[in-house]
Amino acid sequence: QVQLVESGGGLVQPGGSLRLSCALSGSWRTINDMGWYRQAPGKERELVARITSGGTITYVDLVKGRFTIFRTSAKNPVYLQMNNLKPEDTAVYYCNAEVMTLQWRYLEVWGQGTLVTVSS
Repeated sequence: QVQLVESGGGLVQPGGSLRLSCALSGSWRTINDMGWYRQAPGKERELVARITSGGTITYVDLVKGRFTIFRTSAKNPVYLQMNNLKPEDTAVYYCNAEVMTLQWRYLEVWGQGTLVTVSS
């Protein structure tokens, strides 16, 4: 069974920084894309940043220049460095991954979510 385990959320003041981490556990053949999404109260879940297996990175405009997604050469875990945080970044952040399973099937996996609160 493939699972995602997230960590690093918490309370931070505006202008502060946090680093989220997301690690895959279990067994798989390959890791394809991995990314971070967020869902604020009363809003739909939205993409924050994504990195493909080839290393192509995409950011939502609202976080460009402030957030950085990166990973080790092993592609696992994946991190989200968040700088200059704003109150509007407050949300539950979810990690997402697409993997090729041992059964040769594509599987999309979601983490349990980690709460980021930006407030003074």
